[in-house]
Amino acid sequence: MADEGYAHKTPPGEGAGTLLVKHVPRASAGDTVAHILHGLTGQRYDYCGAVYVVDHEGRLQGLVPFTRLFAARGDEPLSRMMHNHTPVVQIDTDQERVAALAMVHGVNAVPVADGEGRLLGVVPPQALYRVLRREHVEDLHRIAGIRRETSHILSSMESPPIQRVRDRLPWLLVGLAGSMLATGVVASFEHIFQSYIAIAFFVPGIVYLADAIGTQTEAIMVRELSLSQVSIGSLLAGELRTGFLIGAILGILIFPFVWVVFGDMRLAIAVVISLIAAGTAATSVGLLFPWLIAKTGRDPALGSGPLATIFQDVLSLLVYFLTVSVIVL
Repeated sequence: MADEGYAHKTPPGEGAGTLLVKHVPRASAGDTVAHILHGLTGQRYDYCGAVYVVDHEGRLQGLVPFTRLFAARGDEPLSRMMHNHTPVVQIDTDQERVAALAMVHGVNAVPVADGEGRLLGVVPPQALYRVLRREHVEDLHRIAGIRRETSHILSSMESPPIQRVRDRLPWLLVGLAGSMLATGVVASFEHIFQSYIAIAFFVPGIVYLADAIGTQTEAIMVRELSLSQVSIGSLLAGELRTGFLIGAILGILIFPFVWVVFGDMRLAIAVVISLIAAGTAATSVGLLFPWLIAKTGRDPALGSGPLATIFQDVLSLLVYFLTVSVIVL
């Protein structure tokens, strides 16, 4: 039975051709059991779990397991006892697919044939076990939120301290420049503080909440890069709604406190609007930065935090100051 209906593009170096062994017992359908057993004497095979029945052009017709061969009469031809319905894969079939076929059909080895059905060899049990173990480990990594064992991710965890500094410091230098920009934003709205000092009291809270919402989204997105196949558009739409709802809930909860304590409903409304806008923007930034960094082939865990944090801080400050300028002053 040929391997049909599998359109997955196999990554380089992960096809069945990298696993197969070529020297296996072959015979014709008319050969008898006695002839086959006599011919096996003194031979060394890469895999010897079955006799593979081929025609005169080498096309696979079936196989006879050795357990069945040893139990048969010596004059019985292989054509009467061979299995015709065995999984057969092509040389470029993905290794995981090969292992899955072996499990589904209950076979210890999977034959590999060319485009015309000629037997090239088999994928032996040892190779199937290695594939299954590797896939199992990869699945555990995905569950744990580990994207994949790429060299740069391993380097960020295992490299010497000096190398870790080199990996992380450039992102933090960008964050340092952004912090100067945030300072400039606050300084440019100095006249607001002089007009109404209470406005300054809410800056730390709004900036913190935006950072906290964004950090949650960053952690989820880094894990999502491993686990999900959902498009970035769908993820972004969902996070926008999530950020809006979180900001709205936080704003509604703080609204009566600001109104009662400071006795200013306009200030309370400005804080609510700022929280809604900051929450919505924070989820978008927290999602897009890890995605964009991952697209460049870099580790999103190193760069998304510093970049997203300073971007969120500057954006939150601008939104808050502009809102109070329009509503409060």
